[in-house]
Amino acid sequence: MQRKPSFKEAFWFWLKLGFISFGGPAGQIAIMHEFLVEKKKWISESRFLHALNYSMILPGPEAQQLATYTGWLIHGTRGGLVAGIFFVLPSMFILLVLSSIYAVYEEVPVVYSIFQGLKPAIIAIIILALIKIGRRSLKTLLHLVFAILAFILLFFFSVPFPAIVLGALFIGFLIQFLSTDKESTVQQNSQAEANEATYYINSNSTASKGYFSWTKLLKQILISTILWCIPLVAFYFLSSHFDFWKDLILFFTKAAFVTFGGAYAVLPYVAQVSVEKLHWLTELQMIDGLALGETTPGPLVMVLVFVGFMAGFNSSGGLLSMGALGLITTTFYTFLPCFFFIFAGAPLIEKTRDNKLIKEALNWVTAAVVGVILNLTIYLGRAVLFPEVFSFRYMNWTAIAWLVTSLIALYKFKVNMIVWIGISALYGIILYMIGL
Repeated sequence: MQRKPSFKEAFWFWLKLGFISFGGPAGQIAIMHEFLVEKKKWISESRFLHALNYSMILPGPEAQQLATYTGWLIHGTRGGLVAGIFFVLPSMFILLVLSSIYAVYEEVPVVYSIFQGLKPAIIAIIILALIKIGRRSLKTLLHLVFAILAFILLFFFSVPFPAIVLGALFIGFLIQFLSTDKESTVQQNSQAEANEATYYINSNSTASKGYFSWTKLLKQILISTILWCIPLVAFYFLSSHFDFWKDLILFFTKAAFVTFGGAYAVLPYVAQVSVEKLHWLTELQMIDGLALGETTPGPLVMVLVFVGFMAGFNSSGGLLSMGALGLITTTFYTFLPCFFFIFAGAPLIEKTRDNKLIKEALNWVTAAVVGVILNLTIYLGRAVLFPEVFSFRYMNWTAIAWLVTSLIALYKFKVNMIVWIGISALYGIILYMIGL
């Protein structure tokens, strides 16, 4: 049996991961799998996939929650905290610097031109995410109907994103409950079974302090509630703009609880409320935030902290200190529920390794998310391709050309996304130099 890794050894891995976790959830999960399963044998394939499956059906960024889950499996609560916090912290500080530079120099022509090159590339990335998630999620004709219905409700009737997620969740559980095929079977070949013993965390081991009890759950709810209240109370007594901070806290808390299907799924909701209702930033600034989020390590949902930065910056008349406070506050309320979901739910999840009822039911939510991402694609694409009026007469042809080029480069030739973002920034500078 593999020895238990020291806390120091795990600490340095989680710290390193926070700085190298580029490439979105797929890349981040691949890095964790290579190190935790293949190289160090800290956790077996079956336990890693079990943790991944349940992380993917929780609201929130699945890669960050997978890191928290595996950290908890190996070293208990302190391991989960270190893994989850350092997955986010480097990205938060990098985005703080980039957001500050963006807020100050956004109107400088060369900086503006860089984002003019980035925006079509970001739309291409969203389209490819739509294709990828659609292929994985739309397994039947009914799944496709779910996706179309979700799009219609969002695009034509402006139904709130949380209502669509909760409705799809309810219908998914109903369909799964009424299904005649409720049995879940998990088959492992003999070779895989034999290999389990070579891992520290394997199919026969139990998690550190992994028992579930109602007393523990109530304690975790109480601790999470207290942590949630502390900044809110501080803003009430220390800030003269409490209403703004209350709106920001409630908004991002709600967003954290409905982030099923990854960042692309929740972005339409964030854009709809923060841009159109709260007026914290513009559509184009939202796309610029996506560009910044794509170029930094950590989960893509970190784009929400850019929204928090711009909310604090714009609401205070341009104070970078208030933008920084908005970013830190957004980070706290975006990820606090993620830790609660793991620490409160993981002990219970460990008892249900072979039960796929919840996972299968939430496949219907993922199907609805395809329609949500289609709405996001059209919402942000219109702002980039038709910046003035939705008319072919006012179409941005340079943006369309780069959008098509980006789709070909990323989809057909598999150009690395980070490399292509750099090329797109250079394309924007070239447009500026030639006067387009």
